[in-house]
Amino acid sequence: MRFCLISATWRPQAADVSVAGGDVKSKDKGKNASGNRVIAQNRSARHEYFIDETYEAGIALFGTEVKSIRNGAVNLKDSYCRIINGEIFAIGVHISPYEKGNIFNRDPLRPKKLLMHRREIMKLAGLTSRKGYTLVPLSLYFSGSRVKMEVGLCRGKKLYDKRESMAEADAKREMERQGSVRFSRYIDKD
Repeated sequence: MRFCLISATWRPQAADVSVAGGDVKSKDKGKNASGNRVIAQNRSARHEYFIDETYEAGIALFGTEVKSIRNGAVNLKDSYCRIINGEIFAIGVHISPYEKGNIFNRDPLRPKKLLMHRREIMKLAGLTSRKGYTLVPLSLYFSGSRVKMEVGLCRGKKLYDKRESMAEADAKREMERQGSVRFSRYIDKD
């Protein structure tokens, strides 16, 4: 039990609320392996590119954009990153206008400045100058109260590479299914 100091009344918290089976609700819903709450993922990037390295970058946002992100109104599809005058920008990231934002709303497709150390930006500028490499936003998540973006250094896949990776995924899925069928024979049905 916890007390809310503002109104001096008991209010159930996530750890106090139980569900039908008697289990306690988990606060980890929608979190990635490092415990950060994932908001959006660029699934097509993992299909279209080989991801060689990943980097974490902060984003310079306005208040109404953060509120829209908290509502989940963001899309990373068809977005990419570009280095301009020693600064890195995410282009094509769509953050829908906040419905209660009125005059403070910004253009949904404006380039968002990414916050990285200068050495990292210069390293990425050198790597992307090589033929075939590009920077692609992979996911958007909260780290504490801050919005972070996972940026990947990627190489484009050819059509036969995509077919090969799809075949590997199908084979893996089939093996998992076969394994679960074999294992289910030994489980007591009673």
